[in-house]
Amino acid sequence: MAQKDGGTQSAPRTESHDPAFPEAFLQFMRTGWREDPISVTPLPETPNYAKRRAALSEAFPGETLIIPSGNEKVRANDTDYHFRPGSDFFYLTGDRDPDSVLVLHPTESGHEAVLFTRERNSKETDRFFRDRNGELWVGRTHTLAEKSTELGLETASLGHLGSALAQSAPGRTRVLRGLDANVDRAILAYEPDRQKPRDRELAWVISELKLVKDEWEIAQLQAAVDATVLGFEDVARVLPADRGVKERLLEGVFGLRARHDGNDVGYSSILGAGPHATILHWVRNTGVTKPGELLLMDMGVEGHNLYTADITRTVPVSGTFTPLQRQVYDIVYASQQAGMDAIRPGVRFKDVHQACMRVLAEGLHDLGLLPVGVDEAMAEDSTVYRRWTLHGFGHMLGIDVHDCSHARNETYREGALAEGYVLTVEPGLYFQPEDDLVPEELRGVGIRIEDDVVVTADGCRNLSDGLPRTSSEVESWLAAQREAGPRLPS
Repeated sequence: MAQKDGGTQSAPRTESHDPAFPEAFLQFMRTGWREDPISVTPLPETPNYAKRRAALSEAFPGETLIIPSGNEKVRANDTDYHFRPGSDFFYLTGDRDPDSVLVLHPTESGHEAVLFTRERNSKETDRFFRDRNGELWVGRTHTLAEKSTELGLETASLGHLGSALAQSAPGRTRVLRGLDANVDRAILAYEPDRQKPRDRELAWVISELKLVKDEWEIAQLQAAVDATVLGFEDVARVLPADRGVKERLLEGVFGLRARHDGNDVGYSSILGAGPHATILHWVRNTGVTKPGELLLMDMGVEGHNLYTADITRTVPVSGTFTPLQRQVYDIVYASQQAGMDAIRPGVRFKDVHQACMRVLAEGLHDLGLLPVGVDEAMAEDSTVYRRWTLHGFGHMLGIDVHDCSHARNETYREGALAEGYVLTVEPGLYFQPEDDLVPEELRGVGIRIEDDVVVTADGCRNLSDGLPRTSSEVESWLAAQREAGPRLPS
């Protein structure tokens, strides 16, 4: 990776095991290459990015705004993690490259957007074959002009970023921090008003712009959900009823669908067999399924434009719920349905939470687990029911699996829903294996049902209704997938 430092680039980054480069070899590698042109056209979604930049510009007249994409991160020695651009940066540009920085320069009529980005390591320089980001290593990359055409953005060499940052006055500049240490150092934090820090305000404004999804974004989410539905079917088709299989096999099957039909998985897949289903973020996936137990699957495909699905289903490995498993499952389903029924514009986020939690608390009371009555358990100075519910009803969804995370409480957790919001509805009940306050037959049982919904003018629409939700539908669906048998993505 060519690093930037005051507008200069470091020496080519090579592999630690590379041999030396004799001069005869260098001279030979510099000759005899043909330059094949490529056809570049504007991406059809560029107007969406321009509209978002215009909205951000309107929020901060007369100020310089700096939004980095982030840097590649080392996984081990000289191998990097697969790079994904910062979500807010991609939301505003559509650019996928590391080290890029979007700068919005103030003008009399708004802002001029400039994307500072890597220049092409073409065959005109030794970086072509010496640098790990040279085209011999990574393939043909865009010139600045080609990227400008594709994204509908003015571009400039990353080598000029240093001088651009040096001209940005801290008192009139806002930076989306934590993504690029070089940028953070170049523009020192300037927060004279501790009640309204400048850089944090930039982060929350972008998050709040992301709350309402337009038609294009909803279509991207629907595509990610549809691919995820296929991934769940793929997993069900290789899940045997009469013997155990490794959680990681199921994780890999879903991962194949995610890479084939999308960009990747949207987050680390959770495959919780048996008691692992009670561990909320079980991503080690080192267990084995067992007939008679449940399998909790929390998985989502990240689409080609980085919008992600987030769906959870809990299925009986043997194909049929036991009576107690069905009772708990039906409580969770009723809770989820209550939440969906409550969603509409103007309803507060926390009221949807309360609708879901009330049903769970009532179900826990029916199971004989609550130490007090339902109303007392639900009281703010008690909430003892949460021992078995653990988390809220859901979260915003979009280009991040936990989208809009920097939005202010008054517009998110304490705010009201609006048409175009996309969120998950995902109540659950979890009885830990070591919980002596529940009957032995409940210990190690974890059930969650999660769907992705978009708020409409009079309610909500379930984007993930391609998967079953009721206990009887889950059993029928699982049987149908097993009968159809394994398949490869096509």
